[in-house]
Formats: sequence, structure tokens, C-alpha cells
Amino acid sequence: MLSKLKAPRGAATKRTRVGRGEGSGLGKTSGKGHKGQKARTGGSTKLGYEGGQTPLHRRLPKRGFTNEFKARYNIVNIERLSAFNKGDIVDADALVAKGIVKNIKDSIKILGDGEIKVPLTIKAHKFTVAARKKIEAAGGKAEVV
Repeated sequence: MLSKLKAPRGAATKRTRVGRGEGSGLGKTSGKGHKGQKARTGGSTKLGYEGGQTPLHRRLPKRGFTNEFKARYNIVNIERLSAFNKGDIVDADALVAKGIVKNIKDSIKILGDGEIKVPLTIKAHKFTVAARKKIEAAGGKAEVV
């Protein structure tokens, strides 16, 4: 009965009212101790602050480099292309439609892992030597976009 539902014992507790007299146990300093930065209003420090000392993230040496212009490939193994029918044209849109590639990055690269038995016309940005041989052996074409 919905009218008799209530929270389990100990789940609903009243909020602690601090600064309400010495007898409450949380009077005077309201549980903040005496003086200091954390006792003040708005007295919390931001993450990584070390009291004016040079923080760790500035003391450690910086290393490495991220090249934002590097080529990113969606890699597709040749065995995944068996989902297509004979004579299909396999390009980026077809791969997304079949769910083989989720989202197109910069380019598509076909790798030669697995076997292909169906002749397909595959349009991609790069092919490995093994992939190209297997596609052509099955009677298909590997076209570089």
C-alpha cells in the first residue's frame, strides 16, 4: 500500500545545525577547529594547491608531443568484408551502414587478416600488400580513393 511506504530506519536523517550553542557539541567554532584557512568563509583550496609551494604538476618535467595533424585510420580486416554480397561496392558509407565502422575518422585502411571469397570493389585510402593480393585473388578490385 503506497500510503504506508516510508524510508528504512536510519535513511532519513536531519541535517546537522552547527553554531547553535556550546551544549550542542557543534557550537562556537562549528566543528571547524581554531583559526586557519579551512576555518574561514570560503576557505577551501583548489585542487593541486600546495600552500604557495610550486605545485607538483609544475615541478615535474614536461615530456612528449602530440601531433594534431597525424593521419588517423579506421582499420578494417579483410575478413569483416564477407558481410557484403558479390559485386558490391564497399566504401566508407557502406562500412558505416553495415556497422563495421562506427564513425569515420580521417581515412580507411584495409588489412589482410583473414580470407575473402566474394569479389568486391573496395574503395579505401590505404591497402596492405597482403590485403590487395587477397582481394584481387578473389576476383575483386582494390581502388585507392
